[in-house]
Amino acid sequence: MGMTIAEKILAAHGDRDEVKPGEFLWCKVDASVGIPAEALAELDVERLFNPDRTYVVEDHQAPPPNIAAANNMKKLRENVKKYGIKNFFDYGRQGILHQVFPENGMIAPGELIPMPDSHSTAGGVFNACVTNAAMDSILGHIFGEYWFRVPESQKWNLVGDFPGPDGFIVGKDVVLKITGTYGTDIGLYKSMEMTGPVAKEMSLASRWTISNMGVEMGAKFCIFEYDEKTEDFLRGRISRPYTPVFADADAEYEDEFTLDVTNLEPQVACPHDPGNVKGITELEAEKIRIDQGLIGSCTNARLEDFQMAARILEGNKIHPDVRLLCSPASMNVWREVLDAGLWQTFSDAGANIEHSTCGPCYGGHMGVLGDGEVCIASTNRNFQGRQGSSDAFVYLANPAVVAASCVKGYIADPRDFL
Repeated sequence: MGMTIAEKILAAHGDRDEVKPGEFLWCKVDASVGIPAEALAELDVERLFNPDRTYVVEDHQAPPPNIAAANNMKKLRENVKKYGIKNFFDYGRQGILHQVFPENGMIAPGELIPMPDSHSTAGGVFNACVTNAAMDSILGHIFGEYWFRVPESQKWNLVGDFPGPDGFIVGKDVVLKITGTYGTDIGLYKSMEMTGPVAKEMSLASRWTISNMGVEMGAKFCIFEYDEKTEDFLRGRISRPYTPVFADADAEYEDEFTLDVTNLEPQVACPHDPGNVKGITELEAEKIRIDQGLIGSCTNARLEDFQMAARILEGNKIHPDVRLLCSPASMNVWREVLDAGLWQTFSDAGANIEHSTCGPCYGGHMGVLGDGEVCIASTNRNFQGRQGSSDAFVYLANPAVVAASCVKGYIADPRDFL
């Protein structure tokens, strides 16, 4: 029997010739991420299984917004030294884990990596099985193994005419079309494997957004096939050998879906659910006033995203009743935007340019919302209270929609600026 991409990766790491959905198995993992300091102390852990493949970053509370956060970071740095971890990325120098780790060659095709953060499905863009294991990730730290239930697999065929960033349609619009059409539980504990001509045509940045928001569809994994775009990104970043993984021709999928993106317009997720999605035409007619725009997070804050937004902001000013926050996915992206001369455009328009941090996305710091305020963001979640006050309202959209809305003062169609 043929196997899907996820089944092949799990079988290889579980020392099995084949696996079937529903089976439980222990798998050797290629890397472990984060240091759950309290759990390690409670278990009296003396050493990690493989410090060389343990990755740690400061991103959620970077820089620390209060004394408690500063003390947590102090403890984190102590543990990094205690366990001999070399792959530590301090804030201000690197950025958000889901961007930083691939930039530094820490995710390769065919690898299996549990992480302690929900948006770890982002790693699937590199033809790998990367997922959230929460505090259970400590098993990977100590033993180099982690348990998995083999997920059922879904095949998603992306077809049609895809405008891409030139037409202000990107991966964010595709993933919101899926959540709006099929619901946010369509991929619950599934391996969502993306294929088809549009998946191949997409930029790596657009694919990355879809994998990142795989967890918003409930996915265990959200995987793309390996191709020249994957290879181009990884070239020079990874020195260890790796083998791309492809599904067998006779692989069995629980479900197959075909999504035609022809005539797809920018999509917007309305409060308070990533599945509460409407097209931009309908929303623009409502002229929903906004207080804040956010281009940031691990989801849509790469060079491609800032390039789209800059096309709209060039020669325009942010509405006087609106503030725009810009926080790139990593400091490497920050420098790419700088080198492209785009920060000048954002600054001239009146945007606030921040360093790379998770802060405003999860409502921790660097730009939280007050009571009754409305934000349109390029982030991944708009749950009630997600970005500050529980009485605030968050809409999710691609960065071009965010920029257009910040200029007009209400949720607006970026295609008006083409």
